Amino acid sequence: MLAVRQRNRLKKQKMNRNLQTFQILISEKLTLRKLSKNDSEEILQLRSDTEINKFLDRKPSKTLEDALNFINSIIENESDELFYWAITKAGEDKPIGTICLFDFLGDLKKCEIGYELLTEYHGQGIMIEAAKKVIEYAIKTLEIKTIDALTHKDNQSSTKLLQKLNFKKLDNIVEDNPNLILFRLTT
Repeated sequence: MLAVRQRNRLKKQKMNRNLQTFQILISEKLTLRKLSKNDSEEILQLRSDTEINKFLDRKPSKTLEDALNFINSIIENESDELFYWAITKAGEDKPIGTICLFDFLGDLKKCEIGYELLTEYHGQGIMIEAAKKVIEYAIKTLEIKTIDALTHKDNQSSTKLLQKLNFKKLDNIVEDNPNLILFRLTT
């Protein structure tokens, strides 16, 4: 068992060495940039919104300090374990959402995608535009072959988004949470 753990750690280290430096991604209407400590108010708004959090298994942020602690944890782990972008409208700096790639498995060229958007921006095509840009980056720059996404079975907006992005619903049961559905994009 110890040998398996060591082998997995080496594979993860190998993947980490192969990860590119963080890139700002620009689309027609959006700029995806690094999260910064100046984003604490918007992150608090995202992570405390009951509508956004109702499908997520996480403790909501209650204070600016909670949001800043979250931002600091992202900044500390970036480029080693994840890529985490603040979604902003082109020409603006205020984040309206976030999108990330994480849980990299180097030997499989696989990762997971996650995202959230302030409710007042839902239904405007923002997340599909951001996700397309991040998926393009994952495939072309990071050479990822498989991207997984987990969504709550009742989160119809996320399910529709993933289907528009050509993710396929898998019948695999998520062991630790039967309310989650696994979607996969294979290139």
